[in-house]
Amino acid sequence: RQQQPPPRRGFGRQPPPPPPKRGADIHYRLAVPFVDAAAGRDQRITLADGKAINLKLPAGVEDGTTMRLKDKGQPGGGGYGDGIVMVEVGSHPFFRRDGDNIRMDLPITLDEAVRGAKVKCPTVDGAVMLTVKPGSSSGTVLRLAGKGWTRKNGKTVDGKPERGDQLVTIAIQLPADLEALEQRLEGWVDTAHPREKFGL
Repeated sequence: RQQQPPPRRGFGRQPPPPPPKRGADIHYRLAVPFVDAAAGRDQRITLADGKAINLKLPAGVEDGTTMRLKDKGQPGGGGYGDGIVMVEVGSHPFFRRDGDNIRMDLPITLDEAVRGAKVKCPTVDGAVMLTVKPGSSSGTVLRLAGKGWTRKNGKTVDGKPERGDQLVTIAIQLPADLEALEQRLEGWVDTAHPREKFGL
């Protein structure tokens, strides 16, 4: 008589095999010029497969911001991994970020400060004309509305991300040759007391 095999011991069915894994993520570094990051301009990036795509920067982007590109990673049995893009915002020779605003120092001549003038002022969108009022002092801050950094709040203006302002600090620059100025000022003394608030 044929013997029956011994009964199997266990706790039920074997677990199903794990689902196939997705491919690995691919990490990228994207260097973005300061002016492009401020204005939220689209960037061109070349992926590992050689294809170039336009990348829309998130509002309020900053140095170290990461972006996920779905299915732009390595292939795998469970599908493609993602592309992970880390943004590196470049510095600028005269613009500096202050939250949602951009600050800069703008040199003007003494006669522009005394008489007032319309002067060209750089912004991340290109040069604009800025009105300097007569009698402006060094340290005066002028505001250019909407010329700052894209805000993170997600609000839009005319279909574009809302932006902060550009704050321009006036810096009076004296002429290199002071002789003519000294001749014109001969005998004149300014009777103001600019250091009085310091008790001096």
